[in-house]
Amino acid sequence: MKSSGGARSRYMINFRRTVNSGSLRRSAVGAIVASGGLLFMIEKGMLNSMETPPHRGSSKVILPQTSSYMSKHFHLPNQILQEIRIQTICGQKNMPHSVRCLSPLQRKTLLQHILVNDEHCFLCCYVPKVACSNWKRVLKVLSGTLENVDVSIKMDHKSDLLFLSSLKPEEIRYRLKHYFKFMFVREPMERLLSAYKFGEIKAYQEKYGAEIIRLAGDDMMFSEFVRYLLDEDVERKNEHWMPIYNLCQPCAVSYDFIGSYEHLENDAGYMLQRIGAPPHIHFPERQMWYKPVTTEMLHYNLCSLPLKLLRELLPKYILDFSLFTYPLLNTTTEYCRH
Repeated sequence: MKSSGGARSRYMINFRRTVNSGSLRRSAVGAIVASGGLLFMIEKGMLNSMETPPHRGSSKVILPQTSSYMSKHFHLPNQILQEIRIQTICGQKNMPHSVRCLSPLQRKTLLQHILVNDEHCFLCCYVPKVACSNWKRVLKVLSGTLENVDVSIKMDHKSDLLFLSSLKPEEIRYRLKHYFKFMFVREPMERLLSAYKFGEIKAYQEKYGAEIIRLAGDDMMFSEFVRYLLDEDVERKNEHWMPIYNLCQPCAVSYDFIGSYEHLENDAGYMLQRIGAPPHIHFPERQMWYKPVTTEMLHYNLCSLPLKLLRELLPKYILDFSLFTYPLLNTTTEYCRH
């Protein structure tokens, strides 16, 4: 059985093999995803404090003996809430229950975002704008292609890395079944704003400049960026703002650990311990030039959006909010007025 997780640090307790999903499909979270009243609830701020109801299944959760590191940094009830939400949503009939259930495009996106380390037997689904460059540094050091994680070089995101998509079907199936699997998540709107503000838009403008300039001019405002991404098909979005759900498919892949950007230092430290990384390997510190997305910055940009855009934007990421237990930010007219 798996171990415990933190306030937004999650060492997954895998209910998927034990809980009767039918008993969970009628819960509140399932209603959030399926309800036609979702936009009304967003507009009125009704989802901001909504929590998943407690688990009422008959299965027992057998807890392992926890290390001093885990007992210091992780808190079990939040992890149980996390896993119940995943079980609730993923247990619905229309959700994929294995990689075989995914469409060819979905499967391609997933496998292209899963990094493989055979020596330590783990898979890492990387998510752009969630410290993925640093995780790639760690994998390169583990494989011996990079001297240490603090080497000052521009990260090559493709070379010296093994992607699950490059393996044969039987090799993919074996690793998905037997390897330790983890991913890291981030508050959806914060991740989106980070992509907009810190570099990715410029690169995207260079690649698709003519179309974007035609739509929005040289200096793209956040509202214009949102309009642009709303026109994109969700499964063909740029990876920097594609929903985490679509990148890593947590219903199709049973992850053993879901860490968070909000508790990156603790989660990454635990993860390195769990995969058996040598003691001299540490998770890279954030660069001096790093500028975090603040709560004030996030609220300012979301409140600046026309209500119509906001009502179209939030549902695009509703699975990220629901699965990973992020509350929807208060964007009611009354709040934004202040």
